[in-house]
Amino acid sequence: MKHMKLLATAGAAGALALLAGCASTPWGGTTYVAQLQPMNTRVTGGATTGQATFTERGGQLVMDVQVKGAPAGIEHWQHFHGFQDGKSATCPAAASDANHDGIVDLIETGPAAGTTMVPFIQHPATMDIPHGTYPVADASGAYHYRVTVPVAELQAAFAKQFPGQQLDLDKRVVFIHGVPAATRLPASVQSLGPIPAQVTLPIACGVIRKAG
Repeated sequence: MKHMKLLATAGAAGALALLAGCASTPWGGTTYVAQLQPMNTRVTGGATTGQATFTERGGQLVMDVQVKGAPAGIEHWQHFHGFQDGKSATCPAAASDANHDGIVDLIETGPAAGTTMVPFIQHPATMDIPHGTYPVADASGAYHYRVTVPVAELQAAFAKQFPGQQLDLDKRVVFIHGVPAATRLPASVQSLGPIPAQVTLPIACGVIRKAG
């Protein structure tokens, strides 16, 4: 089971400005990068690292995520998270482990990182977080995800899901999730609804920053 239009009146230039979170300054050509650092290595048994890059080219947003050291042979949910009130998100630290079980679960990331926003799936603008198709790590634990989506389409879908909000990439963080279904986790590890905690467990995080 796989766990886990709209901009009719605004032009592409306006959508680019919204992406930057500054209506007076177009975002064209700007690149944003998140360096992914490992989380919950006690559970994964290794260090999941990588890089996520977001670049606008001619009204298209190229989303590129390269990961290594992830649990091999399984699908990995990946998204950017953030706050709906304009506050900048950060990656959770060890102190985010509120129940002191030695694991920072998805729910415990909320105070630092906010909520799940955009899924990095085949069609991100569907915003289909629980049912989208996510990448699968190879036998070495590596994968490369690359998708191009119209900026205007993604911004419109985002604004529909989060009314009044812009993408504001430099206020978001990227999470990589997922350990094998057979991984034993304490009962204290929380997830969303019926989704197994193994699916949503954060294994890497990176703050998105404007490059250059």
